Amino acid sequence: MAPTVFAVAAHADDIEFGMGGTLAHLAAAGCALHYMTIANGSCGTAEHDATTIAELRLQEASQAAATLGATYHPPLVPDIEIFYEKSLLARMGATMRAVAPDILLVQSPQDYMEDHMNACRLAVSAAFCRGMRNFPTDPPRDPVANPVTVYHAQPHGNRDPLNRPVYPDFYIDITGVIDTKEHMLACHKSQKEWLDVSQGFDSYLHTMRQISAEVGSWTGKFPYAEGWRHHNPLGLCPTDADPLGRLLHEHRLPATAATGLHAL
Repeated sequence: MAPTVFAVAAHADDIEFGMGGTLAHLAAAGCALHYMTIANGSCGTAEHDATTIAELRLQEASQAAATLGATYHPPLVPDIEIFYEKSLLARMGATMRAVAPDILLVQSPQDYMEDHMNACRLAVSAAFCRGMRNFPTDPPRDPVANPVTVYHAQPHGNRDPLNRPVYPDFYIDITGVIDTKEHMLACHKSQKEWLDVSQGFDSYLHTMRQISAEVGSWTGKFPYAEGWRHHNPLGLCPTDADPLGRLLHEHRLPATAATGLHAL
């Protein structure tokens, strides 16, 4: 059976910004893809009320997931309410057991925004608790026992909260699917207005290419790339597990083989 991949992030468009190219390759490899954005996008606008923008962002995220044939799981909380707390972990745990992924793609534990880091913590903890029969989920779901290998994407803008560069363990060449990644991100039309106003992005599609090109420059080989780091495997999978590397070996470059600036 093809592996099941679960991509979890804080907001609609986070997956496309940081993981879209890798997911496009995984779709081509025949993986079963699942998407989840924990927050509903209710604060991501300078124009609409909370209900309207949340509905827009749900439609856009569902459309982006459909681009790759992925199953989209609806958000759980409003923006700025992604907290690492018991009730939300129980809900995240229920979805984790329902999906039972072999590969879990999450955001960086160091990022510019608390929502991103808390989403990462919740997803990793939900994976860790997937087989604990005495950990209650909401709604209740039976535990699952399959190994899950967790990978962290690059932080947005490739910087940590103190604006220091974050370098990956390995790279995935996304040059051949950069147009697919842009098409996925372009589904999030409501974000152009918000990102232009709130964060000074000239164009969110152009910004995505800039970020992907910076990661590519670190390889000394790929025009565009996404970077990944392995999560500690204890309690999750065998210590030598690397299903992402195995599936995408033709596109993978270890950091030790990179010849770009950060490797010199």
